[in-house]
Amino acid sequence: MTDLDLRDRDVLIVIDPQIDFCPGGALAVPGGNEIMADINLLAERFDHVVVTQDWHPPGQISFASTHNARPFDTFQAPYGEQMMWPDHCVQGTPGADFHPAILSGPAGRKAELVIRKGYHQQVDSYSAFFENDKTTPTGLSGYLRERGFRRCVFVGLALDFCVRYSAEDARREGFEAAVLQKACRAIDTEGSLSAAIDSFFDIGIELIR
Repeated sequence: MTDLDLRDRDVLIVIDPQIDFCPGGALAVPGGNEIMADINLLAERFDHVVVTQDWHPPGQISFASTHNARPFDTFQAPYGEQMMWPDHCVQGTPGADFHPAILSGPAGRKAELVIRKGYHQQVDSYSAFFENDKTTPTGLSGYLRERGFRRCVFVGLALDFCVRYSAEDARREGFEAAVLQKACRAIDTEGSLSAAIDSFFDIGIELIR
C-alpha cells in the first residue's frame, strides 16, 4: 500500500477516526470515511498502535455556538488564536464514537492506548501531545518514551489540523515522524493543507504520498 519501511521501534498513531469527522458528521472531512480500510491494513503491519479521540464537553471554548459566532471564524483565546468549529465529538454522543470499521478492525483491536483530547472546557486540543495552549500535556510523550518508541507514523483526520499538530509536536518532543498521506484526509480551509505540507518539509517530517 505504501513504500513505508517499518522499523522495530515504530508506532502507528491513528488520529481521530470518529463519526463526526466522516461524511454526515457534524464536522465532516471530505472523504473521511474512505481512509478507514487503509488504516486497518496499516494496523495489520504494525506491532504497536495508538488511537486518539476528540472528546469535547458541551459548550467547549472552540465551538462557534459557545460564542454565537459562525463556524470557521477565529477569535483570540487566552492561549492565542482559535478557530471556531461546529459542535462536534461531544462526550458520550454517537458522533464522538470511533468509525465502525475502526472499532471492529485491526486498528481498534490492536490499540494499546487511547488518548482522549479536547476535554478541557477552556482550551481546545489538536495535537495528540499537547492541548492548544502548548503547555498542557496529554501524557503521550512519556508513554512513548517509557515504551522505547522512536518513530511515530501518523494517519487519520484531519491532515491539516490534528494530524499536522500531532506530527509537529512529535518532532519537537524528539521523535521521528512520518505522515502517510494516503491514509489521511484534509479539511483544507484557507490554505491549511498547503501550510501543513510546507511545515512538514520545514521541520523534517517525512510525508509519504
